[in-house]
Amino acid sequence: MVDTLLTWIENNNWIVHIFGVIFVTVFINAILRVVLNRLNYKAELTANVWDDAVIFAGKRPLLLFVWVIGLSIAVEIVEKANTLSNELFEQTGLVRQIAIILLLMMFLVRLIKNIEKNFLEKTDLKEVDADEVTVKVIGRLLRISVTITGLLVILQTLDISISGVLAFGGIGGIAVGFAAKDLLANFFGSLMIYLDRPFSIGDWVRSPDREIEGTVEDIGWRLTKIRTFDKRPLYIPNAMFNTVILENPSRMTNRRIYETFGLRYSDSAKIGDIVAAVKTMLQEHDEIDISQTLIVNFNSLAASSLDFFVYTFTKTTNWVHYHEVKQDVLLKIIDIIHAHGADIAFPTRTLDGLDALKEQS
Repeated sequence: MVDTLLTWIENNNWIVHIFGVIFVTVFINAILRVVLNRLNYKAELTANVWDDAVIFAGKRPLLLFVWVIGLSIAVEIVEKANTLSNELFEQTGLVRQIAIILLLMMFLVRLIKNIEKNFLEKTDLKEVDADEVTVKVIGRLLRISVTITGLLVILQTLDISISGVLAFGGIGGIAVGFAAKDLLANFFGSLMIYLDRPFSIGDWVRSPDREIEGTVEDIGWRLTKIRTFDKRPLYIPNAMFNTVILENPSRMTNRRIYETFGLRYSDSAKIGDIVAAVKTMLQEHDEIDISQTLIVNFNSLAASSLDFFVYTFTKTTNWVHYHEVKQDVLLKIIDIIHAHGADIAFPTRTLDGLDALKEQS
């Protein structure tokens, strides 16, 4: 029995080699998985956004790489044993090269995606002078570049002329461009949004010539999603932003208070003191930015009032807090007017003489 087994092993030595290669592949794969899981756990405890991104991105491609090498060696053993037709295995080296290129593409795409995710979650974008849109657009462009480069390398590995493919792609690109010009316009519109940065995710934007106003929620390759203040979503093609006027109130430095107050004509002797008191109040107000234009002047003899105006800016740009500051300023102006024995005018009409009799009749 033992002699028979030894004879069979000697005659079928390639089968033993194959089992040995598969066993070693499984063993290395198991050890590598444990090591990578341990490294990934350690990396997640650090504040560095690079180490855990590299380990997490490389885990699956590295494990698959071990299997690619192991299986390709096993196939080569079978080929050398001449037990099957060589034509079935003659492309083993080529398939291995393509598989390695695909795994490298997988690693780079996953690495870019993980760095983008960690960068957004763990980095203060203001400190690095970046925003969410910039990070996402750069990540998308890098992933597209890696994918296109990988496909071109695969074509070169298959001995397919890249110049011919590019020439064909140029002719096809013209046809596709005419058929999908709106799609391309939206794509380049998204690039212009990235380059010019007229707004970012979270900004409040509005267009004076279109019924567009709300908060930017997402900027895609084709559409930008804006949530209106009544919570309706607007999906706007990116190409539109190349032709419309767009305001971004989120980037204002201050908010303006511009109001006119009318006093009675009987208070004409007091208006100078009132204007001076209002100006002093604004200069001493904690919420008023005195580095900006501040004007308080008597400027109009109206039909029923003596008008003075207030032109100033608040320190806050928050819409809710701005109205609280404005309310406080208006109430203090009313108090100043009353403290000087004056009052706010309202439209009046005096009738006398014949005109009064005519009105009574």
